[in-house]
Amino acid sequence: MTPELEEYIEQHISSEPECLRRIDRDTNLYHINGRMCSGHIQGRLLKMLTSMINPKRVVELGTFTGYSALSIAEALEEEASIHTIEADDELEDEIKKNLAASPHGHKVKLHIGDALEVLNTFEEEIFDLALIDADKRQYPAYFKKILKIVKPGGYILADNTLWDGHVTETGKHSPQTQGIIEFNDLVAKTPGIEVAMIPIRDGITLIKKL
Repeated sequence: MTPELEEYIEQHISSEPECLRRIDRDTNLYHINGRMCSGHIQGRLLKMLTSMINPKRVVELGTFTGYSALSIAEALEEEASIHTIEADDELEDEIKKNLAASPHGHKVKLHIGDALEVLNTFEEEIFDLALIDADKRQYPAYFKKILKIVKPGGYILADNTLWDGHVTETGKHSPQTQGIIEFNDLVAKTPGIEVAMIPIRDGITLIKKL
């Protein structure tokens, strides 16, 4: 997506809440990998999808600075909640500060630790919606575990599944690219699900568990 097209889209979609705008700005100012922040366009899509699904319990793998978790939380009813898991404990204070500054932060339950280990503490089939956006090398393992704890009729969203187009390249791949390729192939051959892909930013895969 060109910068001009991105700007055009931003001008024609719902405005970005001030709290999220600040998180996006600070993330890009103070983190060398600031591009990982979901941002305005993807954030509004996450909110819209969440509103359509109307989940009661959500789990997210990969909090980063909290933008995507708060975008989802914005669409949740008061009694609903999102459990978000972040492996980098150095981000904990920043995440908590961002959650506290949002009117929807109370719906977010932060877990610091390895995503697979935290997932093992949850019972099967308790989530209505899951977002996978953590270590790309672990995407296949995340999917296998998430599929067990999402209820039938529930949804799984996976970010970065086109990985800047590297998924179509031949030859030797980086571990991250290989993880995404293996995930995409695994999803494509898994029975009992429906799959769609949206080529927004780095690609988002939408999966419904039947």
